[in-house]
Amino acid sequence: MNIANLTTILRIVLIPVIVGYYYSNLAQGHLIAAAVFAVASLTDWLDGYLARKLDQATELGAFLDPVADKLLVVVVSLVLLATYPVLLLPIAVIVVRELVISALREWTAARGKRVAVAFSGKLKATIQMLAIIALLTLENGEPRLLWLLGAGLIYLSAIIALWSMAQYFHRAWQNLRNSDPT
Repeated sequence: MNIANLTTILRIVLIPVIVGYYYSNLAQGHLIAAAVFAVASLTDWLDGYLARKLDQATELGAFLDPVADKLLVVVVSLVLLATYPVLLLPIAVIVVRELVISALREWTAARGKRVAVAFSGKLKATIQMLAIIALLTLENGEPRLLWLLGAGLIYLSAIIALWSMAQYFHRAWQNLRNSDPT
């Protein structure tokens, strides 16, 4: 256990905090949920930075980081879906993409291969995080302009999710196809 892994674990621990504030009756509950989500999102960058900077990369961290990312995004997306059912299609695309990529990573790892995250995946994650922050801040879909921005960004992130999934499959296939069959 090291500071980088603890930062990753913090991201998981913050998930129920986000959900709790979002569903609380506090006057600023949604705003607090959005702020905590923003902090949790930043830990995704921070844990990787700390692991590299402090030379603390571990197998546990390599396992936990994508799990923490997916838990954060999927749980909070489902919370938003309960509030905004119109977001079913993009959230379904995002959740399915996360599950499929996780399975593909496990499959390639079982064959001794690793497929690096592409820029499109990082772009998707960034847009997705911004969309979720915008949508979490809303109270009953207001202000309308922020709703439109958040919904537009979540649809955009779903499109990029499909694109990045296709790229990931292509790179995984190339990687596995070019490997030694023995």
